[in-house]
Amino acid sequence: MNLQRRIGQHQVSPIGLGAMPLSMGGNQKPSEEQAIATVHAALDAGVTLIDTADIYAPSWDSMGHNERIVAKALRSYDGDTSRVRVATKAGITRGEGESWGRDSSPEYLRRRLEEALSTLGVDRLDLFYLHRPDRSRVYSTVMETFGTLKAEGLISEIGISNANVEEIRIAIDVLGEGELAAVQNEFSPKFNHTSKPELDFCAEHGIAFLPWSPLGGTGGAAKQLDSKYPVIARIAAERGVSPQQVTLAWELSLGSHVIPIPGASRPESITDSAKAMRLELSDEETQEISEAVL
Repeated sequence: MNLQRRIGQHQVSPIGLGAMPLSMGGNQKPSEEQAIATVHAALDAGVTLIDTADIYAPSWDSMGHNERIVAKALRSYDGDTSRVRVATKAGITRGEGESWGRDSSPEYLRRRLEEALSTLGVDRLDLFYLHRPDRSRVYSTVMETFGTLKAEGLISEIGISNANVEEIRIAIDVLGEGELAAVQNEFSPKFNHTSKPELDFCAEHGIAFLPWSPLGGTGGAAKQLDSKYPVIARIAAERGVSPQQVTLAWELSLGSHVIPIPGASRPESITDSAKAMRLELSDEETQEISEAVL
């Protein structure tokens, strides 16, 4: 079993860590000690991709909280982190009084990138996403900005998030075939009908597809996988593994370009999810799940 998948020039683990729950969403935010322990548990389990963003923070005036946690966890880890890749994002704003917006202007994106470089303590970002489309700007011009930042050596690989097929096509047209490394969209048994076309399109163009909320999100959906999807529950019982592992293994089976990034706020959660990297479903099991949920 190949325990490496590709994002542009980077080789990463088939399962990444979605770091957002370390700073916001779902239940009460974990302590810094628990958050760092969760990142360390991911690294111990062989995870080499960590996904973060500036807006992942407990409040509007603590922007960058998640990036700071990730950076601190990597610095304090006593193992080798040379192969760990960190992805971050820009394009969503969060201001006083929790006012949310979008800004994909060249000035904002550059400032945001420089802040991420400083927070993460690196000279170049491994993977930099446009977090969400800014409907006030032409998508192609935003992609031109990303291309410029990469040409300056500030970005290793470019990604887009929450993008439809048309937007992926535009990014390819502007950046060039092979220059868009990743697309990160919501995808899970609960949410897939508007993201499966993007998953398939990325396969045709050699682009990594990273499902966010691959277990259903922060509202407790991960705990309901067995009750909502009997086929997942049955296969999990037959295999002696968790429904979460079966779900992630199914997503991995949809293509070698698929890299789910389950969120976690406890070491136990990411340790369990990471085991999906070594859980290979049969073609029959994959087909059964696909027929039930797609």
